Amino acid sequence: MTTPATRTSDALTAARAKAAEDFEGQYVSPLVDRWDQLIDWDRRRAGEQDFFVELLRGAEARRVLDVAAGTGYHAVTLAEAGFDVTAADGSAEMIARTRRNAERRGLVFPAVQADWRSLGEHIDGRYDAVVCLGSSLPHLFQETDRRAVLTEFYEALNPGGMLIVDHRNFDAIRQHRYRSSGNYYYCGTGATVTVAHIDDRLCRFQYDFSDGGTHHLEVYPILSDELSSLLIDTGFDTVQNFGDFQENYDAAAVDFVIHVARKQ
Repeated sequence: MTTPATRTSDALTAARAKAAEDFEGQYVSPLVDRWDQLIDWDRRRAGEQDFFVELLRGAEARRVLDVAAGTGYHAVTLAEAGFDVTAADGSAEMIARTRRNAERRGLVFPAVQADWRSLGEHIDGRYDAVVCLGSSLPHLFQETDRRAVLTEFYEALNPGGMLIVDHRNFDAIRQHRYRSSGNYYYCGTGATVTVAHIDDRLCRFQYDFSDGGTHHLEVYPILSDELSSLLIDTGFDTVQNFGDFQENYDAAAVDFVIHVARKQ
């Protein structure tokens, strides 16, 4: 017998399956193949310095879960710094590239494809820190999903654990003041990134590569205060914000905002 509750559950399952399919559909092979070119690992490391390593060491973290591994930059960097790393990503293409990049550097760590909304089914135990970097959380368009995913991150942490999550400066982008210095995160010189569309529900980035390739990524343009409030609502008891790795920053001028939250 089909009940209203069953129909609601089926609809939710279908919606989430479509969201996962749409996400994977954006990260097709031609874009993933160019992703390391877009990042430029050496220039990215020079821009970041040891910001995340120092944060995690200051929190006495040992076991770290990178839930948005992409092609593996942060998972590899943290593993090289001595952390016990697990890498996860919603894209099978990305997680395969993470494994290859790790192997090239003589590293072996767990790397799994995982939908954040069922993260607990794909990981082993709890972690001292969860990192969600590269403006990845904005791939979630529904507030219900954002709340559910932040809860999954919270549950994946040990008591006192740290969550680090970042996003592009959508406060400025939504005011039509897009800025990309090229010094942080996306440091490659073979591509340009522009905003093809922006409103309060959708931001479409256009990536133009020097070989003539063009790709688009669509995300939800989350505001900094909006995410901070969601983190507090989830149960994190402190949230500290940084702009382009600086504690004191001009909110209208930075490329990225980084939120550091602690579990009670």
